[in-house]
Amino acid sequence: MAGGPVQARPGVGVGVLITSPAHPDCVLLGKRKGAVGAGTYQLPGGHLEFGESLAQCAQRESLEEAALHLKNVRFASAVNAVSAPDRYHYVTILMKGEVDTEREPEPRNREPEKNESWEWVKWEEFPPLDQLFWSLRCLKEQGYNPFTEDFNHLRGYTGNHH
Repeated sequence: MAGGPVQARPGVGVGVLITSPAHPDCVLLGKRKGAVGAGTYQLPGGHLEFGESLAQCAQRESLEEAALHLKNVRFASAVNAVSAPDRYHYVTILMKGEVDTEREPEPRNREPEKNESWEWVKWEEFPPLDQLFWSLRCLKEQGYNPFTEDFNHLRGYTGNHH
């Protein structure tokens, strides 16, 4: 059976859309390694820890994975990503943050066993949907745009991504 044991409940994750004034119209994108989603493109992110706010999680994960300090961290979207054949079901809250350019402005791959590398990629030039990790694919399917501050992408969203 692919993906291991069936989860009794969905996991809760936080993904981070990181932008930088040095890389206009781009977000930070990596390529996954490991058992789940290997070879697909991902955002920095991970599990929400007990007692942690969404913004704290986004800041922690960005620092742990890409060595980036963020500012202006805020809610971007939420997705319900399900892949029954892979026994994967996560509710992922997407946060958006900007690189704090008073600190190190470029990413470093601090988890090479989980991620090939980090690159700045133009949002409109992302890889095809089938090459994106589930939560990022769902976000693109919503019509989300990280360079606007509206929530039009959530109108009518039912969380149905199978």
